[in-house]
Amino acid sequence: MTEEASCRGPVDLVVRGGTVVNAGWRGPSDVFVSDGKVIALAAPGTPVPKGSSPDEVDANGMLVMPGGVDPHCHVGFTSGEYTSLDDQLQCTTAAVFGGTTTIVDFAIPRPGQSPLGEVERRQAAAGEGLCDSALHGCVVEWDDSTADQLREMAARGVNTIKMFTTYRGESMADEYTILRTMQAMRETGGMVVIHCEADHIIGEAQRRCAVEGGVEASRMAATRPEIAETASVAEILAIAESVGAPVYFVHQSTAEAVELVAAARRRGMRAYSETVAHHLVLDEGVYAGTHPERFVCCPPLRSRQTVRALGRHLFTGEVSTVGSDHCCYDTGQKLENRHDVRDMPNGLPGVETRLATVFSTYVAGMDLPVTRFVELVSADPARTNGLYPRKGALLPGSDADIVVWDPSARWTMRSRDLHMATDYTPYEGMEVTGRPRTVVVGGRVVVHDGELVDPRPQGRALAAGPVVAF
Repeated sequence: MTEEASCRGPVDLVVRGGTVVNAGWRGPSDVFVSDGKVIALAAPGTPVPKGSSPDEVDANGMLVMPGGVDPHCHVGFTSGEYTSLDDQLQCTTAAVFGGTTTIVDFAIPRPGQSPLGEVERRQAAAGEGLCDSALHGCVVEWDDSTADQLREMAARGVNTIKMFTTYRGESMADEYTILRTMQAMRETGGMVVIHCEADHIIGEAQRRCAVEGGVEASRMAATRPEIAETASVAEILAIAESVGAPVYFVHQSTAEAVELVAAARRRGMRAYSETVAHHLVLDEGVYAGTHPERFVCCPPLRSRQTVRALGRHLFTGEVSTVGSDHCCYDTGQKLENRHDVRDMPNGLPGVETRLATVFSTYVAGMDLPVTRFVELVSADPARTNGLYPRKGALLPGSDADIVVWDPSARWTMRSRDLHMATDYTPYEGMEVTGRPRTVVVGGRVVVHDGELVDPRPQGRALAAGPVVAF
């Protein structure tokens, strides 16, 4: 805590009367903001310095948390013949309504594009957003220019590189490319982030399904079995361990996959597990419903037993981060190839619903400590992307990205009330507890009581620093 004497200079904004929650600490505190930065956490009621006339946000009875950092968000993402429907402004608008104030997008090159060129294009779009954004680069195939491109990307603040072990012929990288990229990222202080599903196992599962029962959306879970994920995780851990490189696994959907990574950490590896909201909240029963195509994602939704086992690792500490894996397709796009999941667009819209679904299910519903919640959805995503403590914390010097959260608000998720550029949410009709009351981005109140009060795009392209071990 700091007192008035420590709050030198003008104060622009004070968030008063709430319980501040950082990873590892919570307590009553007022938050003082100046020039877009947190300058002090002060004892409740601390007067502002003489000469200041700040705006005040009343947070009585509320949790005051650092804005969410979504480590896995696809904006206007093209896969095959489909492109998701949102742009930078639409995605970040939905993000801030949901309490997320930083997104990490993916610069995934299309065939014939260079990794560096896609980074440059997406960084240029950052200013169109309502909040800040960082980037993961991507490597599909190693060639003579790749090492130089990776060094240039790191110089531009892109120090995490996405890779895939599936989607052969489009974005899949072979083992040699993965190894060389890990070696290069180790030298820049960066890290490979990787989608792990063994493509050959998936191919055989899809072939069997096509012969025996079909590959329509209702059969999605059978076309990409759990063993494909665990087999790929084991192989990638071996490659990372062989070259002494850190590695981050995106959207892990099973406890077994998370436990493989945890075992590697116990051996001294820097290895991290991300899971995503839909794998923690939904299960494969939705594929038997009226619109199975709306839930087609990779990896697919798993059994209720698998979901429970995965969720337990939020409590054990084995899961490092929770993202959204936001892909904003609509029902029409999903229906075009409903009969064949091999040709469907994969992914669910979720940037706006990530915090509320996880808070409701695990904090309100299962007593997950709210400090752990902040760690999972904000602090550790910032750490794994080289952004902490600028993002993911309410500390002196941190960006004043603040969510005033009502922990007792009860509401029903309806797509018509959300702001994502699609006609559905996978959580339609879900009764949830907890939602943002006020969202502050860079010291500006942007959302209050469900209304966009400052629509000015002022997003910045964030430069990531080296990934710090934790």
